[in-house]
Amino acid sequence: MASTQSLDVVIVGGGLGGMTAALSLRQRGHHVTVLEQAPRFGEIGAGIQTAPNASRVLLGLGLRRQLEAIHTEPQDQVRRRWKDGSIIGLTQLGDYCKRQYNAPYWHYHRADLHGVLTDACVDPTGPGPVVELHTSSRVDELDRGSPRRPAAVTEDGRRFEADVLIGADGIRSRVRDLMGLPDTLLFSGEMAFRALIPGDLIAADPATRFLMDRFQSTIWYGPDRHLVHYMIRGGEYLNVVGCVPCTDDVAEKWTGSATAEDLVNAYEGWDDRAAAMLSKAKEDVLSFALYHRRRDPVWMDGRVALLGDACHAMLPYQAQGASQAMEDAAVLAEELGRINADGVEGALRRYVDRRAKHAGMVQDASLQNKTFYHYPDGPQQEARDALLRRGFDGESDVSYHWLWSGSPLDDPDLGAFDYRFAR
Repeated sequence: MASTQSLDVVIVGGGLGGMTAALSLRQRGHHVTVLEQAPRFGEIGAGIQTAPNASRVLLGLGLRRQLEAIHTEPQDQVRRRWKDGSIIGLTQLGDYCKRQYNAPYWHYHRADLHGVLTDACVDPTGPGPVVELHTSSRVDELDRGSPRRPAAVTEDGRRFEADVLIGADGIRSRVRDLMGLPDTLLFSGEMAFRALIPGDLIAADPATRFLMDRFQSTIWYGPDRHLVHYMIRGGEYLNVVGCVPCTDDVAEKWTGSATAEDLVNAYEGWDDRAAAMLSKAKEDVLSFALYHRRRDPVWMDGRVALLGDACHAMLPYQAQGASQAMEDAAVLAEELGRINADGVEGALRRYVDRRAKHAGMVQDASLQNKTFYHYPDGPQQEARDALLRRGFDGESDVSYHWLWSGSPLDDPDLGAFDYRFAR
């Protein structure tokens, strides 16, 4: 028979995956402490896409009202050709997603979504014990002298013991390193530019005004590079992500700064509307090297386990990195909420068994899209475009239907709830 005991859980890392885990565990009655190395909780200024599989998790946490206040809903996913901007594929989103998958496809400013999760974690009127948050808490050591009570020790000497310790600390996970797990990071050879362009500048230019007429998620395909953009905050910003071959400097430093001129030059020869859009970027353009992890099913050791990028970092070519971390969080909370005779370790093993293959398939799909998006003009590109014009469901070996329709949870209430009509 499943146990209903409350556990002490320490989560290292207060990003979207860590905070989703904290809230999911809180709502199942566990005592959660989150250790974040940054001086304050928050997210960088950028957009995020949540497909129905992630929306289903967030809505299942009772956040519908808060999410509806901050979301922007794209009506389509549009794929364009680099040279002339012609449309080569279109996937319905908007109401179609809600009808087909019983959950929405929404865009957010990452800071807004993170704020909703954080507020829910510390809301004194919410279900379960209020989550304890600690900033400026870089973990320097794992003490597993007591196997049943692992402890995270911060660099300033504070010690946080728990029944379960979760590393949700990103692609350069300190917890993973302290567990002694193998280095699975791989460099893609590419980097991404990221920028937020004020929507009023987009609306004021006849060359880019069309982006305000109908909110869409757009992917431009081109040789060796691609470009993604979509509106957030109801059109206040256009979020832009451009993936291009990496420079030596960014590859060495992992991150760097860039200018609007750098963006425009990276897409020289593309449709004039791309340059008109990119030229409006402001001074806060970031560039960062794109790393990912090879598939590896080893996510746990005793009562210490990993979540999100710490165990399955993927390239952004499936727009699923944070979404898969949210699925991890939901399954982890579900398994820790029904501990059987095999104890906490058995619950963590079931969590890994349920998630490692699924997340690994999305990792592989994201890597496949690196090639699929970047074909040079020629027979492969023409075959790809013909496939997309026929309404191909997805791009890689995994279909959107597979990715968006399933729930990672066994919760019958989640399956019975109809998000299309409930308020």
